[in-house]
Amino acid sequence: MTLPILYEDQYIVCVSKPNNVLVHHSHHSRNKSDEDSLLQLLAAQFPDKLYPIHRLDRKTSGIILLAKKTEYVAQFQALFTENAIDKIYYGVVRGHAPEEKKIDSPVKGRDGKVHKEALTYLKTLEKIVLEVPVKPYDTSRYSLVSLVPKTGRMHQLRVHMNKISHPLLGDAKYGDKNHDTMFAEHFGWENLFLHARTLAFTHPHTQEELLLTAPFPMDWSDLFTQFNWKP
Repeated sequence: MTLPILYEDQYIVCVSKPNNVLVHHSHHSRNKSDEDSLLQLLAAQFPDKLYPIHRLDRKTSGIILLAKKTEYVAQFQALFTENAIDKIYYGVVRGHAPEEKKIDSPVKGRDGKVHKEALTYLKTLEKIVLEVPVKPYDTSRYSLVSLVPKTGRMHQLRVHMNKISHPLLGDAKYGDKNHDTMFAEHFGWENLFLHARTLAFTHPHTQEELLLTAPFPMDWSDLFTQFNWKP
């Protein structure tokens, strides 16, 4: 698998991570000999090692930054910790989501014990009603939303959408199995519909204003056509 390069300079590389690809293997992950991580895929494209600057869930697709040298990592990570980088995700959720909503609800940290403050801004872009029954209803409703996380908690967007009763489609952990099954059986869509779409920031070395955008995966393009939605 060759990954398209969205941006590259002497400091960083920006790529779009496919669904169901780990950024890197660890003792917590399900290591499989036939399953390459993002770093392993990129090793076939770049002669030198790359270093992830931030995280994306395994099931989430979209934009991710990697540094070309370890000494560059902290400078770019500071953009995230200091909230100096604008992140926009797109999601497809169950039901008709509110036009706009501030979701300010604590989320469990990576240790799974302590809840930490988490903030997400939601905006609904498109809505649809399908004449496809999903128990207990005769029809099914969905929304296309943009999500702007202002904190970076583990599974934050997935948890927040679940908490407001509009879970993301294809989310086996926090979603709605009935709707996921319908998407798979009726349309053939089985991936999580959460996509890291854009990153906007001032480059800490060149001071260039960057707006980086990851193209939508194939199932997203199919969905936009089927639902007559504009991305």
